[in-house]
Amino acid sequence: MKSSRLPLYIFAAMLLGVIVGASLHHTLTPDDARSVSGYLSILSDIFLRLIKMIIAPLVFATLVGGIAGMGDGRAVGRIGLKAMSWFLLASIVSLLLGLVMANLLAPGEGMNLPLPAADAGTGVKTAGLNLRDFIGHMFPKSVVEAMATNEILQIVVFSLFFGVALGRLKDGAGQPVLRSIEGIGQVMLGLTNTVMAFAPAGVFGAVSSVIATQGLGVLLVYGKLLGSVYLSLAILWVGLIAAGYLFLGRRVFALLRDIREPLLVGFATASSESAYPKLMAHLTRFGVSERIVSFVLPLGYSFNLDGSIMYTSFAALFVAQVYGVQLSVSQQITMLLVLLVTSKGIAGVPRASLVVVAAVLPMFGLPEAGILLVLGIDHVLDMARTVTNVLGNALATAVVARSEGALARSSDPADARGAGQVGYS
Repeated sequence: MKSSRLPLYIFAAMLLGVIVGASLHHTLTPDDARSVSGYLSILSDIFLRLIKMIIAPLVFATLVGGIAGMGDGRAVGRIGLKAMSWFLLASIVSLLLGLVMANLLAPGEGMNLPLPAADAGTGVKTAGLNLRDFIGHMFPKSVVEAMATNEILQIVVFSLFFGVALGRLKDGAGQPVLRSIEGIGQVMLGLTNTVMAFAPAGVFGAVSSVIATQGLGVLLVYGKLLGSVYLSLAILWVGLIAAGYLFLGRRVFALLRDIREPLLVGFATASSESAYPKLMAHLTRFGVSERIVSFVLPLGYSFNLDGSIMYTSFAALFVAQVYGVQLSVSQQITMLLVLLVTSKGIAGVPRASLVVVAAVLPMFGLPEAGILLVLGIDHVLDMARTVTNVLGNALATAVVARSEGALARSSDPADARGAGQVGYS
């Protein structure tokens, strides 16, 4: 399958998934539709498993290669500081936007939905989201366990230590190891192309299975909530692109064009992880140094999920509105600060932001079971959150590269590699 045609195939698979899913929903009984949906979802499950299969070695190899290849520990610290500063600012803006839009649009007021029982469960584990446990969870007790469970944040932390230690080896002692790791990275990027060829089938399975069980009505039942969230994310898009324009100029529009394929994959699968391998390749093709991509992008996937972060504040206020609970300005500011901490390290997988929301609700007198009100349409919401996450990380990586003089003037891969020699002093 030609890579240039993959976005077209993915879009066609989405449309076909809607048609097939709607047909099954209207012709089968609910029980039969759920049964068929289970088989259709096998396609998306396989695709996501293939993606997760390559994520851990890809992140490790590219991140270690990028850090060790820099050689200078000061460059690592400088680039890391720039990236984390961008991530923190983007997180604050995203959370504030969620709070403001939820107050202005008030999608939960007057819905008159039946409230779940006070003791209803959400089906979402909320333990381990306080600051103490989050900090402890960052550091792996076993890198093998972190690799096996795809704990991206732990893999990033181990790779940072490993890359810095490898880069400090003198007299070329670490070069054989570095060359081997860079070779593994190239192999994993090649394997990515093979895995992505299965993307249309995975997208078809994901879309058709959801529509088959819930019908096209899933797009309309909570129309006000859907419209409010999508409008808020669109405003966030404008803000992110405007911020990118300040650093990249008109090239920001070329970047949007170059990353349309990973954006589409992320939207269709509602999983940031599914877009990660292709996003790396497209950023490099755009002209971002491979060293910068390998270092900043994995950090972004742990600390810079703008769409998911914005949704956490929006969803929390939505639940409060549905229950008729009035939160003061000071309570909302406190909620923002709590979400700022608990949202760090969200995995790029479906419904991850619900974990954060479900954990925060009880802190403000809101029943955790309020999450049940949005579970039915969360997949559609997650699609928009995910594509925003992918956009935010692409812009962050390109901006950091521009600030380091590591962004080539053209999209020629040879120029991109050359840019990796700039700005590491």
